[in-house]
Amino acid sequence: MGEIWIKEAERLGDGSIGGAMDTPGAPPRVVWHTTESGHGDTFFKNVGDYLIRVGAEPHILYDPSTDRLGQYGPLSQSARALRNDGLTRTNRTGKVCIQIEVLAKAARPFTEYWKPGPNFKALMRAIRSWGVPDVWPAGALADRYADPDVSRSRTVWATRGGHYGHSQVPGNDHWDPGAISKPAIFAAAPKEAAPAPTPKPSTPAKPVVPTVDLSNLIAAARRDPGLKQGGTTHPADVRIVEGALKAEGLLPAAYASDGSFGSSTVAAYRKWQQRCGYTGSAADGIPGKASLEKLGAKRGFKVKA
Repeated sequence: MGEIWIKEAERLGDGSIGGAMDTPGAPPRVVWHTTESGHGDTFFKNVGDYLIRVGAEPHILYDPSTDRLGQYGPLSQSARALRNDGLTRTNRTGKVCIQIEVLAKAARPFTEYWKPGPNFKALMRAIRSWGVPDVWPAGALADRYADPDVSRSRTVWATRGGHYGHSQVPGNDHWDPGAISKPAIFAAAPKEAAPAPTPKPSTPAKPVVPTVDLSNLIAAARRDPGLKQGGTTHPADVRIVEGALKAEGLLPAAYASDGSFGSSTVAAYRKWQQRCGYTGSAADGIPGKASLEKLGAKRGFKVKA
């Protein structure tokens, strides 16, 4: 199975946008869209909210001018950015059908001015993790509305994996993403060469003991409960503590790796403080040095105060 949530992406919405794929045995694919809007942080927020409001969420929202990346729902499920083709639910075709809305206009191909960076590489890493090949099986992309040279072949759509434009999906009449450079999509995120085998060390390496920053955890515990679902402040530090609380039987597995020190994690840490003998305001769910060091000593991490 490939990546379900891209760790580098911001979480948008409530994380629920679709359901199971209708043809999980069919090849995996990606569909590129444009939002027909401007780009930048204001458009990222306004268009992002609009897609939720009208129930047309893709999996991914991407800003080609800032490399900003947002994710609405799990890549393993369907999205809502395509029209059906008769009885064929195009959003649910394939092992995955990853929908990407780019903050751009079809009339001005975004590959002419974009600034792809590490977030775009993370997006392509996740796409390739599902086995989506670096090909465009439907041929030419549209360079205008109702472009007669564009194929919307049902046979190609049903049987070929790879990258598609919205203009190439049967049952849909849009011409986005326009005539973007198909080679540029892959050139901006070259495939990584397989690493050479690592020689077996003569002596076992000592395990690295992770370190958590107390100030980061305090900041996360005070801020994350007020953020939208899945919002994080210092996810790397929080995940270590979540794992320790899970191991203590204090935090449900569903909340044990999201990196958010939300209300469930605060409640779990409060129980840990109480287990350590703290009461009243001293057991408020906000990590303190003594209780955190005690948890670290038991569960294998160090504390930076």
